[in-house]
Amino acid sequence: MSRGPAVNAPTPHPPNRTDDELARLDITGLLRDGLTAEPGPRRTALFGDGAAAAAVLLDRLGTEPRSVAFLADTVRAGGLARAADLPEPLPRRPAADLVRQWLRAATDLGGGITTDDTTATWLHAVATIIELKQRARAGSA
Repeated sequence: MSRGPAVNAPTPHPPNRTDDELARLDITGLLRDGLTAEPGPRRTALFGDGAAAAAVLLDRLGTEPRSVAFLADTVRAGGLARAADLPEPLPRRPAADLVRQWLRAATDLGGGITTDDTTATWLHAVATIIELKQRARAGSA
């Protein structure tokens, strides 16, 4: 089933975006459009700007990359539905509430193991970007 592009969906090859611009992207929409899409612009937008935007938001909430990586492993091992029902998918309530929205949006797609695996891969990408942002800050301090 094909849907229109997500609100505020990035273009396939946008100019460099600031963290503030990334933070305004509709990550839930990008997940809905990109998780079950074939390789192409929607998937690229999800794993590019979507992962960077999620990393910006979670980093601003003080989320450690290892927490996001652990959640990714949980999604891969137990599935999206189980991860979405966790009482605390990430430490700290604001981060947990945010990521729970994303997990529920992904769960609603009903894509089965393939969607679970793609979501886990995306969460690992988010964790990697958070770690890179933290290392860059530490190097410039």
